[in-house]
Amino acid sequence: MHAPSSHPSSGAAAAQHPKHGADHIAPDGAGQNFYSIDRGLRDLLRLYLQPRDFSRLEPHFDRLGALAGGRLDQLARAADQHPPVLQPRDRFGRDEDWIDYHSSYREMEQVAFGDFQFHAMSHRAGTLGMDRPLPAVAKYTLQYLFVQAEFGLMCPISVTDTSIHLIRKFASAELQDYLLPKMLSGDLATMWKGTQFMTERAGGSDVGGIETVARKVDGTWRLSGDKWFCSHADADVALLLARPEGAPAGTKGLALFAMPRRLKDGSRNAYRIVRLKDKLGTRSMASGEILLEGAEAWMVGEADRGLKQMMEQVNLSRLSHGVRAAAMMRRCVNEAMVCARHRTAFGKTIIEYPLLRRQLLKIIVPAEQSLSMFLFTASAMDRANAGSTPAEDCLRILTPLLKFRACRDNIPVATGAMEVRGGNGYIEEWVHARLIRDAHVGVLWEGTSNINALDILTRAVGKSGTHRTLAVALTNLLDHARLIPAAFRDRLRTALARTLTLVERVAAEPALEAHARQAASALYHVASAVLMTWEAAQPGADARRALYARMVLDHRLSVQDPLAPEGDHEGEAAELVFSQRPVTLAEVTGLL
Repeated sequence: MHAPSSHPSSGAAAAQHPKHGADHIAPDGAGQNFYSIDRGLRDLLRLYLQPRDFSRLEPHFDRLGALAGGRLDQLARAADQHPPVLQPRDRFGRDEDWIDYHSSYREMEQVAFGDFQFHAMSHRAGTLGMDRPLPAVAKYTLQYLFVQAEFGLMCPISVTDTSIHLIRKFASAELQDYLLPKMLSGDLATMWKGTQFMTERAGGSDVGGIETVARKVDGTWRLSGDKWFCSHADADVALLLARPEGAPAGTKGLALFAMPRRLKDGSRNAYRIVRLKDKLGTRSMASGEILLEGAEAWMVGEADRGLKQMMEQVNLSRLSHGVRAAAMMRRCVNEAMVCARHRTAFGKTIIEYPLLRRQLLKIIVPAEQSLSMFLFTASAMDRANAGSTPAEDCLRILTPLLKFRACRDNIPVATGAMEVRGGNGYIEEWVHARLIRDAHVGVLWEGTSNINALDILTRAVGKSGTHRTLAVALTNLLDHARLIPAAFRDRLRTALARTLTLVERVAAEPALEAHARQAASALYHVASAVLMTWEAAQPGADARRALYARMVLDHRLSVQDPLAPEGDHEGEAAELVFSQRPVTLAEVTGLL
């Protein structure tokens, strides 16, 4: 958003250096350091990370930011154009199916699993020179930077990470001893990557409809069934749900299993990748259909708690999806800003036009909301892991909130950024087409918008009451944002109170189920507005965040007259937002 410019960006400069031909085409974000240009992220990490951790990890944030705007971006473009290919049989006609990946994908794997060890960083010491596992804030920040270049590979990274979590928490000691050393390895030649196979034709959102059967034969569990949407189809070990013979119908009869790709003697397990999906997006990563033909597997945990155990993986994946949506929105901001500062029309750079500025704000504000929300959620995870019950309650509701709203916002943000670029944004040589294609999977994977909204309202609010713990935390932040004018904080308190009334009513009255998305959106918006207000009040923080909070309050949480033009304050706010310098709280106070 505050990218430095090395190109003429004013009418006077353009007059001194006349443009010809290709000079008229604005550059893209390639070559930028996505960490160093992200003032919001750099400011907030000082709030959400311990000073010692920030000092030790910032060089790695900077290094990954440079890679994301440089080599990773180049590799991601190539991998998108050269998707994986399934080879179903070897030359002897044996069903030794395997998947061929382009060299660009393999190089990205080396960065992710070898150099940064995303899969292991929250499970053991030793990654990035740390003497203990990384805090969640750091892990998700690294994901946020990586995904600004490459979205598809983050699925294998995340499901390997979350599979390790389930094995460590629920598997027998014997199974842990067998799997964890392989899965935690930083050597790609020996490590085992993980995945999660859940969806079937009979059971998507309605998991209870799963038809895969588990039979115990001579003391070994064998799985038969057909898994319909299996991302990271050739992983070394897959976690999946199946119904043991004789178990009851529905979700109560499902058990969790770990299924290896190869057996201990090195032979191929009895399942086949039938075909790869021809997907709209995430083309670099192989998603396929898996036919289980008596495949050997190990039961993980208790036979009657399979879904509850796997839901821990689902919730971790939902959090990661929210972070990925935030990352893609940030990439959209980067692309829109560099274009707006360098593209000229009618004698001006287009960022000088008020209508374009308004469009840019519609891209920037959701991106900044998601940044605050994912860092606050990750911070809640760190505090929950340290034993805080209130933080655990907050994490329970923040996770689906982030996944629900950030993934939905990602779609119009990607489209808006393409429009700033113009016709070139519709061409596959530029990054926008991929950003738009990849954005849509966020509202599908790990639950649709409806499923996540219902989880928020019926479970997190209706059954657990975690919204009240979140409200206490948000009120406390407002109380400590004393440098912000009291009248503005009071507006936020009123919006929070009204939102709580709405979510409790929708949760309590089945007839209001159709309003679940409305209520979930309101809770996300008010939470993000409070967070950005508190952040703006912290020493050294950029005060733009308070302006973003007011825009959320005005446009997402307040009544508006669709036939009345807005006041002058948004034009004044835009001047501050688009100035390429730090903004002080004194400058924004009058605009709140």
